[in-house]
Amino acid sequence: MKKRAVVLWIHGGGWRGRSDEDGAALARLGLRVVAATYRFSHQAHWPAQLDDVRQAARAARDDAGGLPLLVAGDSAGGTLALHLALRGVDRPDDVAAALAYWPVSDPLAGEWRRLRADDDPWADLLGHPPAAGDPATVDSAVATHLGNGAPVLLVHGTGDAAVPVAQSVALTGALVAAGHPTHSWITHGGHALALDRPDILAVTSAFLDTVLPTR
Repeated sequence: MKKRAVVLWIHGGGWRGRSDEDGAALARLGLRVVAATYRFSHQAHWPAQLDDVRQAARAARDDAGGLPLLVAGDSAGGTLALHLALRGVDRPDDVAAALAYWPVSDPLAGEWRRLRADDDPWADLLGHPPAAGDPATVDSAVATHLGNGAPVLLVHGTGDAAVPVAQSVALTGALVAAGHPTHSWITHGGHALALDRPDILAVTSAFLDTVLPTR
């Protein structure tokens, strides 16, 4: 199959480790999947992780042979993918789209804080508990960086016990209000769903058809 784009896959794992999902299922949709790595929260605090995936995106773009650059990830990796697409790598508009699967996006959302009160990976990421008005908290929140028009795909399971689905529901509204072409698939299942599940693959394929040149 002729490749339609390069996608930088950013793994999840709560910024503490590496999840099992590697994004390989996206290859069947005509994407060349390139893996990114980044420092974990015990190695460096925010925004070191964003710096790392920006560097990985530059390398992927240099090797893309002119193909569009997409960014994608699951869970905490989805958060980083959203930051890359909404903020850009070197320019605000140099990422074609983001594909974010069950991402966490708001460290101050009430449901998130209740769920993760005793084990908040965002506190590890920042080096301190997130707080309203704290510059690092504000910078790490996805909705702080809306407005460049990058297309976004959000996929989330209603039974997600690790990242509340309300995170993606709220972010969908914010993205649409800010003028981002947004596809949001709120579906059955919990955290870390299979990317090759038929509905998820179909939604991803439909999204790609809106942001990439026709096959």
